[in-house]
Amino acid sequence: MEKICFELENIALTYFDQTIIEIERLAIHQFDRIGIVGKNGAGKSTLLKLLAGMIQPTRGKVHHHADFAYFDQLSAPEKSAIDYELIGKLAFPETSLDNFSGGEQTRLKLAQIFSDYHEGLLLDEPTTHLDADGTQFLIDELTYYYGALVLVSHDRYVLDQLVNKIWEVEDGRVKEYAGNYLNYTAQKELERDQQAEEHEKYQKEKSRLMKAAREKMKKAEKITEASGQKSKKETKAKANRMFETKSKGTSQKSVERAAKALEKRAEQLDEVEAPKEEKIIRFHQSKALELHNRFPIMADRLNLQVGEKALLEEASFQFPLGKTIAITGKNGSGKTTLLRHIMNQGEGLTISPKAVIGVYEQLDYKFTKDETVLDYMKDRSDHAESKIRSVLHAMSFTGNDLKKNIRELSGGEATRLVLCQLFLGRYNLLILDEPTNFLDVFCIEALERFLKGYEGTVLLVSHDRTFIEHVADCEYRLENKKLSLKS
Repeated sequence: MEKICFELENIALTYFDQTIIEIERLAIHQFDRIGIVGKNGAGKSTLLKLLAGMIQPTRGKVHHHADFAYFDQLSAPEKSAIDYELIGKLAFPETSLDNFSGGEQTRLKLAQIFSDYHEGLLLDEPTTHLDADGTQFLIDELTYYYGALVLVSHDRYVLDQLVNKIWEVEDGRVKEYAGNYLNYTAQKELERDQQAEEHEKYQKEKSRLMKAAREKMKKAEKITEASGQKSKKETKAKANRMFETKSKGTSQKSVERAAKALEKRAEQLDEVEAPKEEKIIRFHQSKALELHNRFPIMADRLNLQVGEKALLEEASFQFPLGKTIAITGKNGSGKTTLLRHIMNQGEGLTISPKAVIGVYEQLDYKFTKDETVLDYMKDRSDHAESKIRSVLHAMSFTGNDLKKNIRELSGGEATRLVLCQLFLGRYNLLILDEPTNFLDVFCIEALERFLKGYEGTVLLVSHDRTFIEHVADCEYRLENKKLSLKS
């Protein structure tokens, strides 16, 4: 029997009388490979910190039966010994830690963890700053890992490659699904189909009962009308007339009781809500923003360098109108520099004079004006309020979230709001630099739907392989100072 490495029993974590997580019992066995998914703020990282003992539950106990390592995307790497073979694989720059990029710091922290064997690994978003090579390094190291793996990640490709169970965190509860992320989405789709079927049955039965109740009430009304009419011919004895009225009155009440009983049965049915459908939202552009150039962004023998380092040499390209163009490449190859050169309409480029460019960069967005989320969007969009609300809802702004002061938003919330504003704003060309970083998988999927419904031209950089596969009409690879269209 497999050894239990972690065990959570009768767990509750509360904050200001609000339950954050509640778990009756969960166990992690020696060879479990678990991916934790859920919306931002659902408690994924909190659950991982509970497992690591970094947070103590309000009630219950977390049992540790194994040695483990914990990876936090926000912490700085520590100075510790690293396996010599890993140093060769990762080719760290010969410079101080202060000069390491985000991706280099992530690779260093992972190398430190992999330099020693641990019976359990708790990894919180380890791919956030990694390029494709760094992500593949992580997958290679963990594919044959002999221990318990618990992974919080927004990278669906990584989840598909590494996990055999999914823990979905929602409304403070954890629900387990067998298989990888692809299996999880298939099971969720099956659940939605079953819910839709049950909802249809509920609607039909409720409609049948209410229709029967209405028919009974009509029958009762007819009895009342009949009993209220005076007989034109009084040929019957008074006693007989009294008996007839009483009989009709009794019949009327009986029918009304039957109608009310049917209404009560309809009210007591277990209500089954219709499943939420994630539809593609169309972002139609005004005539004033329409571009007519077949290629709104072009370069002819473009040279690009930073300091003494050449990034592009004699690069020529034509980015087509109305398409989503992805630029991929290793960390440090010059992708972000190229995007900024295009934003600034730099030398060597020909950009449509009617281009109105909206930009998403990897920044710590801070707002200076006191506005609600909804007012912020309404002031920056020509779309109807109903459309604005739909887009915000797709990016997990619901209920009281719309009334939040934008200055008090978390980093993740600010990122989601900026993305909403770009798609609803007055732009016809969007430039997105790593837009999926810090989004949960559900918001990434919403972003994919945004891109499918967007009529403008989009130029984006991303290391998320699944995201690129889902949204890119064409992909350019920046490598060895060349920008080549990937076939």
